[in-house]
Amino acid sequence: MKSEPLVLGIETSCDETGVGIVRGHTLLGEALASSVDEHARFGGVVPEVASRAHLEAMIPTMERALDQAGVTLADVDAIAVTAGPGLAGALLVGVAAAKGYALAAEKPIYGVNHLAAHVAVDTLEHGPLPEPAIALLVSGGHSSLLMVNDLARGVTPLGATIDDAAGEAFDKVARLLGLPFPGGPWIDKAARDGDGVSITFPRGLTAAKDLATHRFDFSFSGLKTAVARWVEAREKSGEPVPVADVAASFQEAVCDVLTNKAIDACRANGIETLVIGGGVAANSRLRVLAEERAAKYGISVRVPRPKLCTDNGAMVAALGSHLVASGIAPSRLDLPADSAMPLTLVVA
Repeated sequence: MKSEPLVLGIETSCDETGVGIVRGHTLLGEALASSVDEHARFGGVVPEVASRAHLEAMIPTMERALDQAGVTLADVDAIAVTAGPGLAGALLVGVAAAKGYALAAEKPIYGVNHLAAHVAVDTLEHGPLPEPAIALLVSGGHSSLLMVNDLARGVTPLGATIDDAAGEAFDKVARLLGLPFPGGPWIDKAARDGDGVSITFPRGLTAAKDLATHRFDFSFSGLKTAVARWVEAREKSGEPVPVADVAASFQEAVCDVLTNKAIDACRANGIETLVIGGGVAANSRLRVLAEERAAKYGISVRVPRPKLCTDNGAMVAALGSHLVASGIAPSRLDLPADSAMPLTLVVA
């Protein structure tokens, strides 16, 4: 009898078609097809374009992942798929494909939460997750702080963004600075040549009155607006915009807030493990600042390698593997795609 389940994961929540194959905490194979270049000229993801790209990429991406892992669909023990949250049309493509594969191969199906999968993927890098843990999830659509007592059975939201998510702010500021989409990697790159303390940008929801009601919540809309006004004023005066300094100062403001609130959540709850996931977790300054601040309080920081931070099939397979190993019942074959799937629901 196999000691660890072999699970195939499918991810289509946004503009990445990902398939991953995991046994236990070991990634055996993965493949990714991105439609980001098709969205770049629009300055953001176009749902209809993403959905069609998923349709075109699903079969070849599945074949590449299976070939890399050296297995067939018949070999897997279960199929996991992102059921939400995400773009409705994009989710439907992945869920429909997973149902088809599960039905054809007579395998159980798990419709999983995209955000919980961003936590689970860390187990492929660092092994089993200590529980309880605090998870900071930062991406283009989400900025959340979670209490993870038992990942297989649910997480407890501590705080979330009340307007723009961190990744969304990166994209918008990059556009202001004439940098390509998606903005995160370009801001990170430009910031390396800049001075992060040269411009003082606001830190949302950090004033005493805000902390009283939004201690673990995030807001980046005001920061985005402050950057826009600073750049506009500079341009009106006829002075050149110091792109590297603006990028570094903006990035510092975002990372300052994210890490401060995450460490505060750990200390307030007496938890010694912080997991950071989501696309923004690939940001180099966020990683360094989190490590520096956590070390002062004996808190361990776990961040997957950058390739596993962005959307991918491996993270879905990792969560699926954890669910199977934990004895969680599979989803019904008629499971829906839920674009607003709540954080408290790990499996549909």
